Amino acid sequence: MGNFLWFPQFLHLILQLLVFRVVSSSHNPNTLCVSDDKSALLQFKSTMSIDGYSACPDSYPKTKWWNESTSCCSWEGVSCDDATGRVIGLDLSCSMLSGSFPQNTSLFRLQELKQLNLAFNDLSGSSIPHGFSQLVSLEYLNLSGSSLSGLVPSDVSFLTKLTSLDLSFNLRQSFDRHTFEMFTRNLSKLENLLLDTVNMSDVMPTSFNNSPSPLKRLSLRDCGLEGAFPSEIFQLGKLEYLDLSGNSLTGHLPKSNWSSRLRLLDLFRNQFRGSVPASLGNLTRITSLYFGSNLFEGQIPDVFGNLNKLTTLHFSGCNFSDQLPPSLFNLPQLTYLSLSSNRLEGTLPTHVTGLQKLKEFHANDNLLTGGIPSWLFTLPSLESLDLSSNSLTGPIDEIQKPNSVREVNLGNNDIHGEIPTSFFGLVNLIHLDLSSNNLSWVIKSDMLSKLVSLETLYLSSNNLSGVAKLDVLSMLKNLSALDLSNNKLLSVTSDSGVISTFQALRGLYLSSCNVRQFPNFLASVKSLMNLDLSNNAIRGSVLKWESEDWEQLTYLNLSHNFLTGIEQFPGKNLQTLDLRSNLLQGSLPDPPASLEEFYISENKLAGEIPPSICNLTSLRILDLSRNYLGGSIPACLGNFSYEVSIINLQRNHLSGKIPNFCADDNLLTTLSLKDNQLEGSLPQSLVNCRYLKFLNVANNTLNGLFPRQLSILPDLQVLNLRSNGFYGRIDNFMHDSGLDNSMDNSCFLSLQVIDLSQNDFTGPLPTKFFQNFNAMKVVHDLNVNCEFYNHLCRDDSYKNVIEITMKRLEMELDLGKSLTGFTLIDFSDNRFDGQIPKVLGELHSLLALNLSHNNLTGPLPPSMGNMAALESLDLSSNKLGGKIPSELVTLTFLEVLNLSHNNLVGPIPVGNQFNTFENDSYAGNLDLCGVPLSKKCGNEEEPKPPTSKLVEYDGSAIPLIWELVMMGYGCGVVLGLSTGYIVFTTGRPWWFVRIVERDWQRNFTRWGYELNLREDRIQFQFLCQRSEDRIQAGLGGVTSAAIAVRKLSIQLCCTVNDRRNRLGVSC
Repeated sequence: MGNFLWFPQFLHLILQLLVFRVVSSSHNPNTLCVSDDKSALLQFKSTMSIDGYSACPDSYPKTKWWNESTSCCSWEGVSCDDATGRVIGLDLSCSMLSGSFPQNTSLFRLQELKQLNLAFNDLSGSSIPHGFSQLVSLEYLNLSGSSLSGLVPSDVSFLTKLTSLDLSFNLRQSFDRHTFEMFTRNLSKLENLLLDTVNMSDVMPTSFNNSPSPLKRLSLRDCGLEGAFPSEIFQLGKLEYLDLSGNSLTGHLPKSNWSSRLRLLDLFRNQFRGSVPASLGNLTRITSLYFGSNLFEGQIPDVFGNLNKLTTLHFSGCNFSDQLPPSLFNLPQLTYLSLSSNRLEGTLPTHVTGLQKLKEFHANDNLLTGGIPSWLFTLPSLESLDLSSNSLTGPIDEIQKPNSVREVNLGNNDIHGEIPTSFFGLVNLIHLDLSSNNLSWVIKSDMLSKLVSLETLYLSSNNLSGVAKLDVLSMLKNLSALDLSNNKLLSVTSDSGVISTFQALRGLYLSSCNVRQFPNFLASVKSLMNLDLSNNAIRGSVLKWESEDWEQLTYLNLSHNFLTGIEQFPGKNLQTLDLRSNLLQGSLPDPPASLEEFYISENKLAGEIPPSICNLTSLRILDLSRNYLGGSIPACLGNFSYEVSIINLQRNHLSGKIPNFCADDNLLTTLSLKDNQLEGSLPQSLVNCRYLKFLNVANNTLNGLFPRQLSILPDLQVLNLRSNGFYGRIDNFMHDSGLDNSMDNSCFLSLQVIDLSQNDFTGPLPTKFFQNFNAMKVVHDLNVNCEFYNHLCRDDSYKNVIEITMKRLEMELDLGKSLTGFTLIDFSDNRFDGQIPKVLGELHSLLALNLSHNNLTGPLPPSMGNMAALESLDLSSNKLGGKIPSELVTLTFLEVLNLSHNNLVGPIPVGNQFNTFENDSYAGNLDLCGVPLSKKCGNEEEPKPPTSKLVEYDGSAIPLIWELVMMGYGCGVVLGLSTGYIVFTTGRPWWFVRIVERDWQRNFTRWGYELNLREDRIQFQFLCQRSEDRIQAGLGGVTSAAIAVRKLSIQLCCTVNDRRNRLGVSC
């Protein structure tokens, strides 16, 4: 697609060169030239050498044949005036010239020169010389693609006769603000201005208000422009070509008075806003429209009926919504149509008569629904079709007259039914992707083998059944990638009597295909690079003969099988090896030295980690976790590879001290050593791990003071020191750590999870410490990164798993996928004393706070009522006193509260979530009174329900705190909506149920049954009433209800139609 977008620009440059050559060749070569001009040209030639390289396909050394004995008017590239013999045109474009552009160049002596073209030579980074103002007759100047640098000299602005200027593709060339303003004021005859890739970051877009009225072509691609672009430029009466792509320009499109001559308009990759005006339909001469990657809004106007010359329409990534405009499908000249990555909805038209010249149609990543109409496969010119990642349900219609389409991508929809037989008449198909749908087709290998041109076939994550005969599919001689993964009713066979060659096969993916042994044809597939046999039932060992022929293999996934041993690792070029979740025993085998990613966790490996592991100098990920490895960690492991980013050794039997990780510079981001028997202190060298995000050393026997040195790591997000022997005060950690005062406010700025529980820390809680937790102050938007399916390099993002106790549940979170918006502080089971700092109230996005089992005293600060996102609060087993602040009632997301075993007094607040907590939340506070305790309060102490803080919206009294609803971690939105609705409808709080049921009963029926969380490409389908019935069946009381709600919410998260398990919640 990038090449396609550059095509108009390339074509324009070629046309510029051709136009000049036509003009320059129209003069009589027999004219005698003036001796001064000949001398000037020969002197210029002497300053240049001829290089054998040129970017032009038709380049040749024009100056090679210049000599003293002939008239310069006969020289290649030179044009003279027939009457005077003066040189008026010089075209040395694509002439293989190399050398510096002299500041006193002899070209300035060509007094009558009108046209100068030095494009696409190598002027060696020299700057444009001062003195161009001497060429007073110059009308055409082209210095594009000539490796020029430096500022454009101001005297170029004095060429008042100039009609065309091209300085494009000089990446180190730049304009300053003053020169460009002079330029636009003085060059009043300018018709063509091409400045692509020239650095104009110092230029104000308002300078273009002075653009000359004759302007026909303006090209400013990738110039670094920022700010509001004047809409008046779109209205210049003679403007035909406008390219503003690749900048950071803002503004709106004009509502009217567009230049009726516009033929190309390119706004790709900017920040234009607002709606697209209906007046766009008046551009009857337009051939190319590029609006992609902007911030438009609203619907695409249905105004294309008169745009009969339009050939290219690129509207991807524009934030457009609503229906597809019908007139879009009647454009007779359209060859390229891209509507991808918007929010377009509705169905595709059932019948189309236009688009007869359409070659590419991309509407992926939208909200389209309905079937797959047959006209898509009958368009006579169509070559590429992409409707992936929508909500299309199918079926795929029968095709009457199959066309010559070569690429079809319908993946990641909900297409049901069978693949019609006529579909296999698309004999020109080279790429077919039907993955991640709901197809229930009984696979017919002989039908697939009719697609004789096929190179890539993706049918994964469907409901395919039957038998896939690989010996039949091997007849597809061009097939390079085959993916049948995650079809649990499908089996794979290969006739042992048939030699299956798969001459071009590079990627084979058979995960979850009921494979019980290595397919016998693999030994003959010499070209294989990627092999995925994970999640099958392969038993025994990988034998030497089975792997010795896989010399080209770079990716091998045998995880989640029943392998017990490996006689030999396959190939010599293996980069990724995944053996997770098998039954491998014995010592850790020596992996190939070429490895970059090595996963062998969740096996039964024992013995020590061999020092030979440090020979893997290209390794980026090492996961040996959940085995029975013992001994010490090899000292070399701390610095064996600069590239290493993830080391996971957790849940083994490792002992001794932690080696000096990051003694040398490296890219380490994740270090997990939890659940071992490591001792000593954390190495000081960790301060050099400047990219570290995740450090987990929980459940060891480490000791020492709080690791203050880690506070300066700018990206550290997770710090887990749980259950060790760390001790001492942390309240004055900054000054004691030797950090200067200027860094007081720049420590732990990215921290989102900190667990210091079950250690021996003392002293007051650190006020300054909490003040720096900026990442816990901002309410995050739900921002789950969608990793699109890459069949040729299957790379499920690595799991950084941390175990937490939250809401009285033990949970594992994959922080690599769930960390956006997830925040936790756990300082429980230490010996902290003093009062709870008021600054905790500034942590507005904190989800869980546990300060239990310490020696904290004093009252609960009312500022804690500002922790709007808090879901779990445990302050139990301290010595806290005073009343429970009524401000805590505003914590409407609070699901678990434990204030037990303190010295709290007075009435328990009433309202919101406080109406759902049971006695055990307050046990051991003898002077508390009020519901739910049996002890009544006196009349003067009786709490009053707080005034509801509701935001009116569209006539509804439903409180809208959507910034918090969208904060979600992992399953955030679904957990928020499903949990919220279920809690409210199970009986508490009744005051909210009545409001919600009245307004939601109508709306939730419409959209609650099928909630599509498109950011994850995961479809959550659930019935609200079923959820209510299921939870009510398990209720035993208010507190158990809250726990049941949480369990059910997590269960919903884990049992939905999750095709790639991107959420990271482990049940």
